[in-house]
Amino acid sequence: MTTNGAPAYERELQAALRAVREASLICRAIQTEITPEALSKKDRSPVTVADFSSQALVCRALGEAFPDDPIIAEEDSSALAQPENAEFLERIVAALRRENIETNGDEARRWIDRGGAHDYSSRFWTLDPIDGTKGFLRGEQYAVSLALIVDGEIVVSALGCPNLPVSTEPNAALGAIFHAVRGHGAGVVPLDGEGPSRPIHVSPQTDPARARFCESFESGHSAHGEAAAVAEKLGITAPSIRIDSQAKYAVVARGEAEIYLRLPTRADYREKIWDHAGGVLIVTEAGGRVTDITGKPLDFTCGRELRENRGVIVTNGPLHDQVLAALA
Repeated sequence: MTTNGAPAYERELQAALRAVREASLICRAIQTEITPEALSKKDRSPVTVADFSSQALVCRALGEAFPDDPIIAEEDSSALAQPENAEFLERIVAALRRENIETNGDEARRWIDRGGAHDYSSRFWTLDPIDGTKGFLRGEQYAVSLALIVDGEIVVSALGCPNLPVSTEPNAALGAIFHAVRGHGAGVVPLDGEGPSRPIHVSPQTDPARARFCESFESGHSAHGEAAAVAEKLGITAPSIRIDSQAKYAVVARGEAEIYLRLPTRADYREKIWDHAGGVLIVTEAGGRVTDITGKPLDFTCGRELRENRGVIVTNGPLHDQVLAALA
């Protein structure tokens, strides 16, 4: 489908790419300031500053481009109104000013709270300003994830991965934005904006014994024991690729792994939509398949949570039914 000769949602895609690039770069700058001393004190303030700065940037950009679109995002600024958090708010404002965005605390909080929608609507964006908090603090993988959902379908996504190489080639530059438009395939562009978009495709592997697993670095995010049992049933012997964040979706989408399992650790847990929406479209447009652990498509019509689903299974496609059978 096209609009005035251009692909449908081209304007939305370009706005998403710009917003995610800005947010990824500000997160990268803040990550470089994390010191071993801060980590030894379990100081989470860098990720707090980066989370809010990223959300402020993206919501500001979307508010200018699409002022009528609601945004369901992870953060809200209520804590920043407390006197004891005045320093955090000042640091957020300072981070934004370093990106040549003149603002103040009140305006920054208004931008953040543009992401405060809770309920489903026929058209809305969903944002995770930093997916992979612990990876961010360790100096490893994290992502800025943004997706547009229209009539319950993800139609545009942009996934910024500042610490993931832009390609699988040796010595590839760090920093990539993976992107997709429904019906138009998936691609990747360098985070620094230099170079064209390259199409990406999932692995064509059909032999489960030769498949590669990708799973959460943190065992609290997914049931690693159950994943190991599935791997054993499928005859998989290769060690799992364990990385934080929706970077796992990117790894599957460009064929570095064939299977990503997010298995629930509690019966009552439901996934948040911002933890998956950006990555789901990139994998499916790259030729893969995404369902919950029962084989149901993910339902993005329930507000902030995937209330009608349990867990998430991501594969290259040919292996999906075999993974579901192993889980059953």
